[in-house]
Amino acid sequence: MDKISSNEGKPIRCKAAICRKAGEALVIEEIQVYPPQAYEVRIKILCTSICHTDVTKWKEDTGPLARFPRIFGHEAVGVVESVGEHVDGFKQGDVVLPVFHPHCEECKDCKSPKSNWCARFCDDSLSNTRRYGTSSRFKDSSGEIIHHFFYVSSFTEYTVVDIVHLVKISPEIPVRTAVLLGCCVSTGVGAAWKVADVEEGSTVAIFGLGAVGLAVAEGARLRGAAKIIGVDLNPDKFEIGKQFGITDFINPAISKEKRISQVIKEMTQGGGVDYSFECIGLASLMEEAFNSIRTGSGKTVIVGMEKNDSPISLGSRYLLRGRTICGTLFGGLKSKLDIPILVDRYLKKELNLDGLITHELSFVEINKAFDLMVEGNCIRCVLWMDQ
Repeated sequence: MDKISSNEGKPIRCKAAICRKAGEALVIEEIQVYPPQAYEVRIKILCTSICHTDVTKWKEDTGPLARFPRIFGHEAVGVVESVGEHVDGFKQGDVVLPVFHPHCEECKDCKSPKSNWCARFCDDSLSNTRRYGTSSRFKDSSGEIIHHFFYVSSFTEYTVVDIVHLVKISPEIPVRTAVLLGCCVSTGVGAAWKVADVEEGSTVAIFGLGAVGLAVAEGARLRGAAKIIGVDLNPDKFEIGKQFGITDFINPAISKEKRISQVIKEMTQGGGVDYSFECIGLASLMEEAFNSIRTGSGKTVIVGMEKNDSPISLGSRYLLRGRTICGTLFGGLKSKLDIPILVDRYLKKELNLDGLITHELSFVEINKAFDLMVEGNCIRCVLWMDQ
């Protein structure tokens, strides 16, 4: 790509959607985005989308992460505008995907195949910038600091991201599709592939058929699962889910006289499923997901984030009988290694992602997109910066 900016080393004035108070409508304002420091990249955002985590944190008015004013957003695709010192592997014009989960490639855990935890950076969730603490790259028109979100902050025309949160991707994949790889698809597909390691002929139950749950189904479908049971209160999700391999559907509102785990065991001739995934973030459903798996070998993967950090209660004798439960962030994927694989599978028409996008709007309509998500009327809404 040709050079797209003459602002290297200088602040850029641009539009951003700022949240000034928890739960209030975002305000489109002019901000200044400062140049990237060492190991950072400044990105021109092409499009972004809204995740349920954005909505959850937007509502959160207490705790150390409830800091305002703030620029939310963590699913996006952009183009490199400029790079700071000591940045290798990225140059102006590259198409890039920012991701909330770090991958430094250097620490013991990043080098290990056992997980995608990054011992160097993962324990810090309070900083604005990955290496510079509360230092921010954003200021509003009056000079007030604006806080970052999840080290991405994509609800702005330009943002600054540390290289441990950045993946270079092929320009061949449509950006409206690539945006999903920043969170929901990587989390869901990765949970089925990397964490559960679903095998051919197995049975699967998925609690919650949002974008992440549907991505879990797609991952299980690609691994050859024989039965994929979707659990959701919205009956329309069954028709949508069929595109991603869901074979059976449970609506808890209809099955209220029975526990969901009991219904699942009846559907699997009493044994329960081989794998279950909780994709909503409710402690009660995490317990139901665990109770729905097979004795001896069943595995439950917790994908949803419990916003109240509520405990879950599991009978210890069931653990002794071979059932396992674990959690995952970003689906166990190491972003710099695994996202290019997902891109390649999509380009080969093996990975189905297109049905996850139900709405597309202009960036200035971002509050409408929030309403769609809060009301449960969309799976993913893509917001375009240039419309």
